Amino acid sequence: MRIVVDANVPAAEACFGPLGEVIRVPGREIDADTVRDADALVVRSITRVDEALVAGSRLRFVGTCTIGTDHVDRAALAARDIGFASAPGCNAEAVVDYVLTSLATLAERQGFSLLERTVGIVGVGNVGGRLRTRLEGMGIACLACDPPRAEAEGGEGFHDLDALIDACDVLCLHTPLVRDGRHATRHLLDARRIAELAPGTVVLNAGRGDCLDGQALRARLSGQGDITAVLDVWEEEPGIDAALCDLAAIATPHIAGHSRDGKLRGTHAIYQALTQRFGLPARLTLADLSPAPPLASLTLDGGLSVEEALRLCMRAVYDVRRDHDALRRESRRQGMAVGFDHCRANYPLRREFSTLAVELRPAAEALAKTLAAAGFRVAPSA
Repeated sequence: MRIVVDANVPAAEACFGPLGEVIRVPGREIDADTVRDADALVVRSITRVDEALVAGSRLRFVGTCTIGTDHVDRAALAARDIGFASAPGCNAEAVVDYVLTSLATLAERQGFSLLERTVGIVGVGNVGGRLRTRLEGMGIACLACDPPRAEAEGGEGFHDLDALIDACDVLCLHTPLVRDGRHATRHLLDARRIAELAPGTVVLNAGRGDCLDGQALRARLSGQGDITAVLDVWEEEPGIDAALCDLAAIATPHIAGHSRDGKLRGTHAIYQALTQRFGLPARLTLADLSPAPPLASLTLDGGLSVEEALRLCMRAVYDVRRDHDALRRESRRQGMAVGFDHCRANYPLRREFSTLAVELRPAAEALAKTLAAAGFRVAPSA
């Protein structure tokens, strides 16, 4: 079996090597010639999988190691009886870690209390649902907007987007990209809604770049300059709007979900789907792929406020400022598109909050509930 795999998919040799020949190719270079003689293709979000890619191939399976599938023309695959699988939820915990550390960083910079903010979550799926659970566990007020879920489940617990804009200090976008229909999400946060954001609002997009009108956001940031943007996803990646990037308080190159743990979950999910498609035994477990974290435990004593403790534990695992600085540096060295892709291709995979055990001495035990809700493993110190 010949298996073409995006060069940034981790543990590909361990998972797919025993099944056949693994051909590593950078995601943006995967084309019809690359897959012509392949039996299986394993991609990430930057490879467009459509009729033009698969028409002349012998592919029997395509897997994407991502939550989103809008880069895959599933109808084209089905028409050719090419099996398909994605990895829903694989990096959801990593994205929630990204959101929390970004908001904690802004709270420190701007001098507000994150625990006293009201957060609006737009899109309450794998990511948004986990974010809501963690924030509410930390005692942070949340409002949720998800029209498809509200329609399917009843409106209780859901609000429309304009209500979130009116009531929330922070607006987090976690929607898939839906271009048409009653629940289209392209430019869901459009010029009108961006104009209606109250001064001081934080807008965070870690869903899909096209769900937010970048031109309108740039105009608000460069004009009134009275709101804050945290952007991990962008229109026209990798050649993103450099002016908008400069105006964002935190700007990162579509890496919110790039934890080692999340990527390994994605690879393993596609490994399982591929073996099922070809009728092969799946002998490798996720535990077989997961290395020990570089920092396994941290002990806290008294003297820290809840928010100081949160920032300390978060940054022990992941500091978003590293990724913001890398995008600024590499885009200036190499140009925006090349710098953006350089950051993604050379990303130093981080671990997730759940890999850190936080031991609390008696004087710090009041921190337990909030730290556990944030995603850390908390235990009294021995």
